[in-house]
Amino acid sequence: MTHRSRIALPAALALSLMTLGPAFSPPALAQTSMSDPLDARDARRVERMEQVVRELRAIVFQGRDTGRPVVVQPAETDYRLADLDRRLSDLETVLTRINGQIETSSFDLRQATERNAALEAQIQALSERIATLEAYTGAPIGGGGGGTPPGFGATPAPGASSGAGGSPQAEFDRARGLMLSGDYDAAEAAFEGFTANHGGSNLAPEANYWLGKTLVVRGADGEAASAFIAAIRGWPTTAWAPDAVLELSRSLIALERNAEACQTLGELSRRYPNAAPSIKSRATAARTQARCG
Repeated sequence: MTHRSRIALPAALALSLMTLGPAFSPPALAQTSMSDPLDARDARRVERMEQVVRELRAIVFQGRDTGRPVVVQPAETDYRLADLDRRLSDLETVLTRINGQIETSSFDLRQATERNAALEAQIQALSERIATLEAYTGAPIGGGGGGTPPGFGATPAPGASSGAGGSPQAEFDRARGLMLSGDYDAAEAAFEGFTANHGGSNLAPEANYWLGKTLVVRGADGEAASAFIAAIRGWPTTAWAPDAVLELSRSLIALERNAEACQTLGELSRRYPNAAPSIKSRATAARTQARCG
């Protein structure tokens, strides 16, 4: 068939149809209604598939941008994260309140500690004065004892002189009077002057003992230890000697020389077995503090 015949055939067919006239009409297409091919279940399935596709797209794009695997959480994760945020906020509120209570308690504890330290210092000062009076009288306070301390002459009457002006006894009496009145600074200077001017006097060991007492009050533990060593050189058998040995051990403890303190406490028990009960009690406390075996 030639090219011309292929074109002419449709035209001839059209002409023949026209000649048929209205008697011929093509059958009408049936007008049928088409129902929706997707029911509700299929619609939900498609919706879920679209959600999965969106999540996969997010994984692909985020993985491409970051180079790390990305996990797409389901929709309900947002609610869980919001709930966790709320709980964390509540915990932060509780912790803030607890921290405030702790700070308040710490402040109260510091104040109580400072008050206790002040009370302990006052008690220590009173104990020192009591020990001084006990050593001076030769008997525990309140025991009714009394007497003249070793090497200490009768107390002169007011206005009377205990000897020539500037004598060792007069200087010693003046220094002791200053200490008993509570003027430890002046007493320290007076005893230092006495030991410097009358180092060979038989009152020098006791003067060193009282000098050590004044230095303990000032917190000069190293100087106090030296004064107590000078006082007990030769292990005197005086009423104040056991207390001097005990005070030496306490000064050594303050200097963190516990081994020497324990050795000194051992000498106290060995050389002064008949020391006053108050001294033995304080010695026991000193052994505990120095961790003596």
